[in-house]
Amino acid sequence: MEGQSQTEKRDTNKSTGRWINGQSNVSERLASFLRLPNSLVFQKIGYKLKYPLLISPLYDWAISRKAIPNLVFTPTDPWLGDTNQGRAILSGQIELSGQVINNPSPLWNPVGAELDWVKELHSFSWLRSLRAAAGDQARRTAREMLNQWIRDNNRWRPLTWEPSITGCRLYNWLGHYEFIGSSADINLRQSIHDSIAKQARYLSSALPAGLTGVELIRAIKGLLYAGVCLPEGDVWLKRALDLLSRELTRQILPDGGHIQRSPHIHLEVLRHLIDIRATLHTGKKHVPGSIISAIESMSPVLRMFLHGDGGLALFNDSNEDHGWQIDMVLRRAEGRKQPLLAAPQSGFQRLQSGRITVIVDAGAPPPPGYDLTAHAGTLSFELSVGRERLITNCGVHRNHPQWRWIPRATAAHTTITLAETNSAHLTPRGGLAKRPDNVTCRREEDSNGEIRLEMSHDGYLNKSGILHDRTLIALPKGEGIKGHDILRFSESLDERDRNEFSARFHLHSDVKASPISGGNVVLLSLQKGGGWQFSCEGANLSLEPSIYLGKAGEIRRSQQIVLSGITSTSDTKIKWSLVRVNTKKSTSKNNQSNLWDQ
Repeated sequence: MEGQSQTEKRDTNKSTGRWINGQSNVSERLASFLRLPNSLVFQKIGYKLKYPLLISPLYDWAISRKAIPNLVFTPTDPWLGDTNQGRAILSGQIELSGQVINNPSPLWNPVGAELDWVKELHSFSWLRSLRAAAGDQARRTAREMLNQWIRDNNRWRPLTWEPSITGCRLYNWLGHYEFIGSSADINLRQSIHDSIAKQARYLSSALPAGLTGVELIRAIKGLLYAGVCLPEGDVWLKRALDLLSRELTRQILPDGGHIQRSPHIHLEVLRHLIDIRATLHTGKKHVPGSIISAIESMSPVLRMFLHGDGGLALFNDSNEDHGWQIDMVLRRAEGRKQPLLAAPQSGFQRLQSGRITVIVDAGAPPPPGYDLTAHAGTLSFELSVGRERLITNCGVHRNHPQWRWIPRATAAHTTITLAETNSAHLTPRGGLAKRPDNVTCRREEDSNGEIRLEMSHDGYLNKSGILHDRTLIALPKGEGIKGHDILRFSESLDERDRNEFSARFHLHSDVKASPISGGNVVLLSLQKGGGWQFSCEGANLSLEPSIYLGKAGEIRRSQQIVLSGITSTSDTKIKWSLVRVNTKKSTSKNNQSNLWDQ
């Protein structure tokens, strides 16, 4: 990236190795494929083997069949679109997945279009923004683009008919049918109905098609919408509900968290389930109890992921997202109003003390097949004070070729990095080759209001023979937090086995940091005037550049506090604390030691 400091380049390059640009080779792709569960491998192979059939004229004839004169129900898409994006589309400027193309030609696969741009265009998620732009021109443009898609793409192709994209297209067409088709001529309406039925027949026969996680939920949602809305849809509805029932059992963990362990994906899946519940209810179809239970259990976990500013914590490919969108989801979910504080199956913890909120990744990464967006951030945490973020992870820029992959590294998280390597082996196109096998967490709360987490992971055990233990303590009344990090050898080692370590504390881009006391302490200032003091023992403290990618599409410079050193031949102990500058406990080094030893 232009303007990136040498320190940033050095740290990120060391942490991600040769996978900076997400490039891979055949052997790495094959190894990633073979790490998947056998059932998923067979599904993916089976779907690929169907390609010669799917592309044949005979198959196209079989799924076209009879005309569909009318819909029996039309759902309403309740979510707000981006008016500015809608107006830009009307002017011929289409921005999708971070890429802007002016007057794309050919429309559905223009020269220079990135793969993600093409996928989003064919999903028709942008219809919401055209609707927000309002007016006859927006309606006509949507109608013309949909009609052109049917003319140009109404036969199966591997990319544009990929099951997840097809599912998105179906629920976006049906959710915006009143906007597009209410005043359309009869021929266009007939074409839309027939294309929806054709895509639904294909989806019903193709699923699950080797999909997992949120991608499979998108495809199921599209099939379910077709099942509710079309006159011959009962068989598709049953198929969709059977698939959804199975997937909710697999994907929604007992504590209500989603198996992919990403706040962003958790939000999306909850939103899809809310839409499904509403469509079944208003379409006068039975709403299975499994859908209602999933929504009720997922809502408190979503609240668990929220900082005081109403945005998401930055774990596993998440951005802050828009707080008002999250509020809409929570209002429509109609679930419990309080956040979950401990989600042991999902592996997240929330500590609240006064105005301080700490959100911790205290669990193992998701299993193979669900780890495409997983980061190597085990035992990382984020901290906010009121509505201001103080300590964060770096976040992710999904649409930037470099900053899409670098933030997956351990060094981009507020945790310890050993020998500038990752605590999990990141594969170049997403997923994990190796991961911590054992991640533990024990939570204690005492009568004085102190909350204590004792955690450990073995992600560095095979590489270096070292276990990482981390203790986080939230002090009563929001006075601050203190932490102990211990790098513990699993067996006796000699001088040759010593490694460099770095405990990183990434600061939000709005935080001002100033070294004091000869550089042994850092004073942190929030925009609204709050002052905090960070100090440590057992490591060298420095202040270095960092990057903040929490706002989708933005790259902001920030800083990070780095505690560095070399492991000893016995346990290496690092103590640190973050306290308000006006607390008496932070006025002297002796008092800081007393604070750590409590």
